Amino acid sequence: MATYIFRHKVGDIDAWLKGHKERLELFGPLSSNFRTFQDMDDPKSVVLLVDTDEDLGKIGAMINDPANIAVREMHTVLEPITISKELSL
Repeated sequence: MATYIFRHKVGDIDAWLKGHKERLELFGPLSSNFRTFQDMDDPKSVVLLVDTDEDLGKIGAMINDPANIAVREMHTVLEPITISKELSL
């Protein structure tokens, strides 16, 4: 199991928050746990933590699937999306 951290900014935090159910539907089939966070110093900066057995390539393909680009736009997701992986030390 790996934990991936997705960080990005949004153009409209209210639109992004309203899209939570759709994000759960997108990430749900690939994830055993999905958490969302908002930066305290920048309310338009958000973080998603996704616990998954899938490799990053499959998750990236889902995120960049043309069918999901419209969802990203509706949620006002801004590039770049920075992805980190939790290290097992």
